[in-house]
Amino acid sequence: MSPTFAFLDGHRIEVFTATWCPDCRRLDRVLQSEDIPHENVDLESVPDAAEALERATGKRGIPYLRIDGKHWVRGYHKELPSRFALDVFAAELRAAIGD
Repeated sequence: MSPTFAFLDGHRIEVFTATWCPDCRRLDRVLQSEDIPHENVDLESVPDAAEALERATGKRGIPYLRIDGKHWVRGYHKELPSRFALDVFAAELRAAIGD
């Protein structure tokens, strides 16, 4: 795991995703390049995954990460032209787990 994300060590990370989602593919590349272990939860193949995401976050947009089964963090930044910023993502993860 890269030093930027060392604070995630020991945390379980699930990524709510779909194969057709370009933001999901970008996030998967980021997680792989940063050596962040994670499990993908495919909304199209995991029963009730989409409903769980919407119930917990009030959102339907993906990708979303669930940390330790309880903390939700978005995996995209629609307000940014690039739709993603690594530093923003790291800060949102830190805030979610209270690090």
